[in-house]
Amino acid sequence: MISVDNIAVEFSGDTLFSDVSFVINEQDKIALMGKNGAGKSTLMKIIAGIQNPTRGNIRFPKDAVIAYLPQHLLTEDNCTVFEEASKAFSHIFSMRDEMEEINNALETRTDYESEEYMKLIQKVSDLGEKYYALEDINYEAEVEKALTGLGFKRDDFRRPTSEFSGGWRMRIELVKILLQKPDLILLDEPTNHVDIESVLWLEDFLVNKAKAVLVISHDRAFIDNITNRTVEVTMGRIYDYKANYSHYLQLREDRRSHQIKAYQEQQKFIADNQAFIDRFKGTYSKTNQVSSREKMLEKLKIIEIDEVDNSSLRLRFPPAPRSGDYPVTAIELSKSYEDHIVFNNANLSIARGEKVSFVGRNGEGKSTMIKAIMGQIDFEGTCTLGHNAKVGYFAQNQASLLDPELTVFQTVDEVAKGDIRTQIKNVLGRFMFSGDAIDKKVGVLSGGEKTRLAMVKLLLEPVNVLILDEPTNHLDLKSKDVLKDALLEFDGTLILVSHDRDFLQGLSNKVFEFKEKRVIEHFETIDAFLVRNRIESLKEMDLKG
Repeated sequence: MISVDNIAVEFSGDTLFSDVSFVINEQDKIALMGKNGAGKSTLMKIIAGIQNPTRGNIRFPKDAVIAYLPQHLLTEDNCTVFEEASKAFSHIFSMRDEMEEINNALETRTDYESEEYMKLIQKVSDLGEKYYALEDINYEAEVEKALTGLGFKRDDFRRPTSEFSGGWRMRIELVKILLQKPDLILLDEPTNHVDIESVLWLEDFLVNKAKAVLVISHDRAFIDNITNRTVEVTMGRIYDYKANYSHYLQLREDRRSHQIKAYQEQQKFIADNQAFIDRFKGTYSKTNQVSSREKMLEKLKIIEIDEVDNSSLRLRFPPAPRSGDYPVTAIELSKSYEDHIVFNNANLSIARGEKVSFVGRNGEGKSTMIKAIMGQIDFEGTCTLGHNAKVGYFAQNQASLLDPELTVFQTVDEVAKGDIRTQIKNVLGRFMFSGDAIDKKVGVLSGGEKTRLAMVKLLLEPVNVLILDEPTNHLDLKSKDVLKDALLEFDGTLILVSHDRDFLQGLSNKVFEFKEKRVIEHFETIDAFLVRNRIESLKEMDLKG
């Protein structure tokens, strides 16, 4: 059991939260929720021991293992994937090395009766008891199983970590965490950059094999599937619900309704007593009653109503100009990098107004296909845009391509043309940039703010082919819902790459699956594909396990 006791955090006199207390039990799977800036990541870092609170403490058993996966990290570049993952067992390897060192020392000593000699004997005995209790673990097999489960191929095991993207490096770190079999796993946005199959594997692991889990995530399907409890950070306090995210939303709304009713009744009570005080103040016969009611009102604790994040993205794509019948066509398309074949002889045709999804594991060619469509890379075969196709493209790293030295306003003003330049402030306001926020430099914006700003640039000109590569990374749940509604209303052609199942559902009527160097066309909705894919993936996991 891990106990959070009266934690408080203050910055420059401002209180982020105070007197936060709750207990994490052995099998709890907890979603840590709250609006951006409420202090979720700060609280998680305190539990991980990375940040100190202003007051309060974390209590846990001496031998408890707490593992933390932050939003952003990089593994070392001087190791292979397998070597880096094997560091999960470094404490065991250190134990073995220490035993060997003590045994070597004992062989050269002759002071058999000395106190120091007996201490060494006791120490090597204690270490041996711990070490040989773990001896039957096949470390290499455990590392291989975990790496494979999170999407790595055996060919990847000996490649240096420097060859992998940040998303893949995060997976290596996640493998290390899972292999430690910790008492508590802390995960801050673990599904960003992770494909659907790997998310399914992670869900299965967290539900069936992990002990306690505390997770921050904007992936509704993920947190609903793995959590049985929700801790909400709001207005400097926490509320603890024995419910998953969807049920928590209902319970929170019920709580707010009760708060509003109680607040209204209290305000009427205050108004009635204040009216009595105002009416009879100075009346000798009512002096005691007036004084009593004044003291009562002074001591009365005003009921607070939980804040609601009313900031909301307002998004609607401009009407799409009419394109030809088939805006995107590829015939016998192949792409390789030296000896590595990404995909071979791929064929696809996307009709006007169709909404399609590209799905598959990372590295199977989804983003490569998009770059071929955009004419950004060389390839074999043909790939053409149809008559009057006007493409709007949101790249996976679109937010990171923004100039950090420009302000929010300058970023949009730089690309705006014609009459839209007179409406930049209104457009930015629809994307939750108003007041002083438009003068902020891009470099200080959060990931979600950068993503919203990149979308502003996308909407400056009407398009009829919208290509979105992981557009929801860093967007909160409310903004993702708004984007999804806008895409459902978009009357042009949509090509969507996303690992977020909740976001994908209902958005496309055809699926192109990138798998084993092939592009397979499925004439089914993304919902049907995801159901079938989950069943097949879980069967594969059972076989691997």
